[in-house]
Amino acid sequence: MLSFPFKNLAILICLMGSFSRSSFSQSPQTKQLFDFGWRFHRGGAQGAEQPNFPDSTWHLVDLPHDWSIEDLPHTHTPFDSNANTQVSGGFTTGGTGWYRKTFIVPATDSGRKIYIQFEGVYMNADVWLNGHHLGNHPYGYTSFWYDLTPNILWGEKNVLAVEVKNEGLNSRWYSGSGIYRHVWLYIENKIHIAQWGVAIQTLSADHHSSLIHIQTTIHNETSTISDVRVVSHILDTSHQEIAYSISHQQIHSHTQQQATQYITILHPHLWSLDSPYLYTAKVEVYAHDQLVDQEEIKFGVRTISFDAINGFRLNGQPIKLRGGCVHHDNGPLGARAYDRAEQRRVALLKASGFNAIRCAHNPPSPAFLSACDSLGMLVIDEAFDMWEDAKTPYDYHLYFDQWWKKDLQSMILRDRNHTCIIMWSIGNEIPNATQSRVADIAHQLAAYVHKLDSTRPVVAAMNDVSEQKNVFFSALDICGYNYAKDHYLSDHRLHPYRIMLATESFPLDAFDYWTEAEAYPWVIGDFVWTAWDYLGEASIGWRGYPQKQNFYPWHLAYCGDIDICGWRRPQSYYREVLWEKDRVALFVKSPQASFPLNPERMSWSRWGWEDVVASWNWDGYEGEPLEVHVYSSCDSVELILNGQSLGKKKTDRFTRYMAIWRIPYVAGRLEAVGFDGGKRVDTAWLQTAGMPAQIRLTADRKMIRADGEDLSYVTVEVCDQEGIRCPEANNLIKFSLEGPGEIIAVGNANPISTESYQMPQRRAWRGRCLVVVKSTHQTGTIMLKAISEGLPASSINIRAE
Repeated sequence: MLSFPFKNLAILICLMGSFSRSSFSQSPQTKQLFDFGWRFHRGGAQGAEQPNFPDSTWHLVDLPHDWSIEDLPHTHTPFDSNANTQVSGGFTTGGTGWYRKTFIVPATDSGRKIYIQFEGVYMNADVWLNGHHLGNHPYGYTSFWYDLTPNILWGEKNVLAVEVKNEGLNSRWYSGSGIYRHVWLYIENKIHIAQWGVAIQTLSADHHSSLIHIQTTIHNETSTISDVRVVSHILDTSHQEIAYSISHQQIHSHTQQQATQYITILHPHLWSLDSPYLYTAKVEVYAHDQLVDQEEIKFGVRTISFDAINGFRLNGQPIKLRGGCVHHDNGPLGARAYDRAEQRRVALLKASGFNAIRCAHNPPSPAFLSACDSLGMLVIDEAFDMWEDAKTPYDYHLYFDQWWKKDLQSMILRDRNHTCIIMWSIGNEIPNATQSRVADIAHQLAAYVHKLDSTRPVVAAMNDVSEQKNVFFSALDICGYNYAKDHYLSDHRLHPYRIMLATESFPLDAFDYWTEAEAYPWVIGDFVWTAWDYLGEASIGWRGYPQKQNFYPWHLAYCGDIDICGWRRPQSYYREVLWEKDRVALFVKSPQASFPLNPERMSWSRWGWEDVVASWNWDGYEGEPLEVHVYSSCDSVELILNGQSLGKKKTDRFTRYMAIWRIPYVAGRLEAVGFDGGKRVDTAWLQTAGMPAQIRLTADRKMIRADGEDLSYVTVEVCDQEGIRCPEANNLIKFSLEGPGEIIAVGNANPISTESYQMPQRRAWRGRCLVVVKSTHQTGTIMLKAISEGLPASSINIRAE
């Protein structure tokens, strides 16, 4: 059995009440969000690293920023059939871009240390401060930082310049381009906690007590030996101290040392999917009785274990992973990783039934992981899509040998305190996995991950599973099987202690993958490709493989349970039926294909779903038979049209939880009613909509923070006089905004629309579209107005505080 974490060592325990102080000292560390007021230029700019370079004509932008989702110059679209990314990148364009920011650090901070941290830049970023080259970071998905101290001008203007080079075909999906995550500026004392220097582990936990291990790495950059005191406080959700520990260290000049502490929490709240309780560890560092540094880190108390007999257990309770793979983009926002966008994505995934996410195929943003912590979502944090061997000509294989250790360290040290993470993945579908050279790399990577963090197992996702890959598999704690359910039983007979996981599965085979995962304890879950639709890998969910340039104007994968706007697609409702009892969903198969079919599509290309829609508007088909699909986890389901029963059908494992009717189309109300033991337990319905008569605006949040980054997602629906959405409406809707906000994105989830994602207008698709509103730094009322020819104007107010 793999049990994480392990129990060991003697402990120093400080409980609440055995030590007290009148108040906590103010943290001396300054952490500043460095997202605002950058200058940006798309293209080359010789000499732009020099501080006196003229940049006044460059665009003024705030971060996060992604130029690939912006309209191409002199067009109203980000898409081009001749883009070098082609199908893989959704026909978007990368290239080179430059960023510059001028800033002043007060002279009063002279003598301290100053660092810059980039959460993510895609890709191949070179950074300069005042003309001095600080370094290059190739990988577009790991965080990195530089010490600015040697080149900072205290009390004077400083210029930070960043060149980003997203050149050539380097990704199999939409990557975005630019500084697409947050940037932070840190000002610290010379005795300080090292970057990502606090590690928190739960050594044991039950409802009676929990033993917590805190290891803090402290850096002494002074010229003398320093006596340091480390005080770690554990705070509950009310910010009340419930336990603490004190340790003393002597740290030599220009060295770093680790302080190890053990703290017992009595009667802890265990972190779980239903109750994701988070404590706060407040770690203070004192030198000569002066507070010199402090960090606050949220963490949950939980245990995890894995074995082939009991499967995966969280706090001792077995759980099957209801998983989905998720790329990093945020749909209409491109790759921009706003905190609220990440939170919304996780919340919607959880609301649709998922309990686990595989971050495919790279480390996500810190905000995404924080959302998983706070909402109770389990995570596989994945490092790489390739190692030494290329998947595209200019991808990470060019840098792997030199950078893999640094990038693994970045991922694990940055992310290890996120309670949601239960596995580290070292790769996805690595080429040539049958070769000893590649298997040796797998063993190297797994060993290094275990060295950095022994509390979680290592996994890798493998395709074309076979016995020839056993040496590779032997490096792993958990074996990821991509599209390999037929191997579950036979491989278990050969390898009875092997823990398996469907790291990818086809949506069309959802029933088979889930029922087999349920049946076999050594198969700990199923992760569909994908949980959320994404830009790039265009049309794998419709036209499939082989991919060709004539797929344009397709730019979305069209395979997600949830579309890029956050709206559930039919397969999401089917998955809910597989996961939950007494659920009913109702759809109608389109009598004509929704999009042109691909006659060359390979039979194994099964990332799509049935061509069904939630519509009972079929003008021109009156009296003709339509195929009605009902997904049901009830004992039986009855179909009713305009009050008349069309009969009942059983829905169970033998029917794959589906029932199909062919009925003549008559406008009106179509209902599917689910019964359990003869009792009515759930209903789904479709209503024929009348002519478009109004625009309905619905904001997911009508109160947002006036911090320049908070978002409100506004769903825009074209409805009839009764408020029924018109599923055939494709009205062009134009938007305007008054007050302290701005429109930063529009979308409609139409996979072949080449409309701008940034202009203040969008056509409805299937009766709706989306507007994303961002706050500024001013408080007040934001009014979003929508107009469309032939319809009355509509507006909604959002308050920024």
